[in-house]
Amino acid sequence: MDTFIQQILNGLVLGSMYALVALGYTMVYGVLNLINFAHGEVLMIGAMVGLTIVNLLNQYFPGLPGYAMLLIAILGAIPVTMLVNVVIERVAYRRLRNAPRLAPLITAIGVSILLQTFAMMIWGRSPLAFPQLLSSEPIEIGGAVISQTQVLLLALAAFSMMGLAWLVERTKIGRAMRATAENPRVAGLMGIDSNKVIVMTFVIGAALAAVAGVMWGANYSSIQFAMGFMPGLKAFCAAVLGGIGNIYGAMIGGLALGIIEALGAGYIGDLTGGFLGSHYQDIFAFIVLIVVLTIRPSGIMGERVADRA
Repeated sequence: MDTFIQQILNGLVLGSMYALVALGYTMVYGVLNLINFAHGEVLMIGAMVGLTIVNLLNQYFPGLPGYAMLLIAILGAIPVTMLVNVVIERVAYRRLRNAPRLAPLITAIGVSILLQTFAMMIWGRSPLAFPQLLSSEPIEIGGAVISQTQVLLLALAAFSMMGLAWLVERTKIGRAMRATAENPRVAGLMGIDSNKVIVMTFVIGAALAAVAGVMWGANYSSIQFAMGFMPGLKAFCAAVLGGIGNIYGAMIGGLALGIIEALGAGYIGDLTGGFLGSHYQDIFAFIVLIVVLTIRPSGIMGERVADRA
């Protein structure tokens, strides 16, 4: 039972990061019907900028508490990732809105490679160590353990997801996003500026990716220029698993994917003597994705246009 609780906690931590990135995919798809495959690199930029800020704080303000440093790093990384995503939308995607679907897809892959190259030029190709800012003393929960960094990660992810749900459901920009997702032309006739809505969608997705990126570095203590590829791919799978275009589906899909990976690596790895352990945990997520999409192609929560953002 202790092992089960431990794997659930591990899965929630991993799934929370997947969910934050998956929300960026699903919001852009809901409004623009576009898969932004460069979104994983936005997470990477957020992690790199966050590490740079942490190093500067350690140099000039070494007495700051670890929690304060992490929060300042996140707050500093968010504007940078927002700017990156706005530039991506303005330069790479805006001119291709009415182009065949293959053109934006190829462009997104090209932008992803471009961002990786820029990051390699700025921060180097070698992995960078993310300093441990919070106490390493574990917190025991029902026989399982969780670190203070992971507790902060879960709290930030929950706050971010609840904030997004409130924004989409209760605010004017949220209503504009849902109207644009349902029918852009009719939304334009009602006075909604679709360009502003699309830019805001990219901005919100970038902010969530920045939170995930900084906390990814804090949790795993190592980042590098190509780190965004696999989390981005899995987050996209989480969005599809939950129901692409549905923000609640992205949240559920991300958490489900993280728990599946953790349970698969923990239990199936033991049953196979480690042959299918943590080194092969990626296959569990994709196997479940294939099974779910075979049974229910629209994902767990389907595609309810009214909930799309």
